[in-house]
Amino acid sequence: MSPLEWCPFLPWNTLLVLLLVAWTLPWKGVALWKAASNRQLWWFVALFLLNTLAILEIVYIFGFSKKKKTPPEAA
Repeated sequence: MSPLEWCPFLPWNTLLVLLLVAWTLPWKGVALWKAASNRQLWWFVALFLLNTLAILEIVYIFGFSKKKKTPPEAA
């Protein structure tokens, strides 16, 4: 029994593309959301235009999207 018997009209490359899109879209959405909320225009543009199969998005989310802490104001 072939793994694609449930859907014989989809060739392997189409299935691969669908899996890659399903993997990339959530990462890209979170990264774009964080870049926009942190007002990081250049990161937003780079994340929007470059397709790195979520590598750049994961690096941004875990490495560069942290908000800088501001010291509390003295009264």
